[in-house]
Amino acid sequence: MSRKKIALVGAGQIGGTMALLATQKELGDVVTIDIVEGIPQGKSLDIAHGTAILGSSVSLTGSNDYAALEGADVVIVTAGLPRKPGMSRDDLLEVNFGIIKTVGENIKEKAPNAFVIVVTNPLDAMVYAMCQVTGFPPYKVVGMAGVLDSSRFASLIAMEAGVNPADVTCLVMGGHGDTMAPLIRYATIGGVPATQLVPLETLEQIASRTAKSGGEIVGLLKTGSAFYAPGLSAIKMAEAFLKDQKSVVTCAAMLNGEYGVDGLYCGVPVVLGAGGVERILEVELDEKEKSAFDTSVAAVTELTEWVKKKL
Repeated sequence: MSRKKIALVGAGQIGGTMALLATQKELGDVVTIDIVEGIPQGKSLDIAHGTAILGSSVSLTGSNDYAALEGADVVIVTAGLPRKPGMSRDDLLEVNFGIIKTVGENIKEKAPNAFVIVVTNPLDAMVYAMCQVTGFPPYKVVGMAGVLDSSRFASLIAMEAGVNPADVTCLVMGGHGDTMAPLIRYATIGGVPATQLVPLETLEQIASRTAKSGGEIVGLLKTGSAFYAPGLSAIKMAEAFLKDQKSVVTCAAMLNGEYGVDGLYCGVPVVLGAGGVERILEVELDEKEKSAFDTSVAAVTELTEWVKKKL
């Protein structure tokens, strides 16, 4: 049986992190593609030099040619400009749309059967653009955001509660931006509602920090944006697809009536397996949660409408 092929478009910090993680997990052979000569080749060779230490037998290659996409089972797209201090994800809209359009056209031609995970910001609008440009069915094109945002929320709660982050489960819905909706009512610690172990006021502060965590990291790094946790999140999604794990994760998926939203990509809980997005899970939202979700949807709609005019 031939090994799976994972194509990473964009060899920046997230791309390099994902190449290492995919190699460690032996998810398949990894090809990294970037327009900057030497970067994908150098990072691939660097990781390949460590395969003897990792005990990994996967093949790693780097390329500046989209022809390297040929036959990819999974394509993860991080190509685009990262945020700088003072910028919002939305500020990247126009320049990154052009990049996504080019990448999408090449995926359509060279990897027509791939499952596509978009990481490029502004996330929800970019994954919509990718789906339209490729013409792929929506269940084969998703956006990485909810996995990351939910992990951020869970990790911050764990820090406050002094518990293992693995024992905290969280749900963050809506767009991947400052309007995202961390749902405190669904946060649990070892199966116990977090509200029973952490004061509500503190959880509300953590929820607010979660929504601004990306900007917090940009402000600290000054020369780039987050890459370790985003890389981990995208690889978790790729693994769910490649191993048909039927994992329940939150990601930007196309909604067709769910939550009262139609024809829009937005962060919701889904079942992710070999069929891509195999099911969208509709959870009950109270009035306050529905209002927060609707506010986030409105922000996503505005960006998506801009994309529609450019397509």
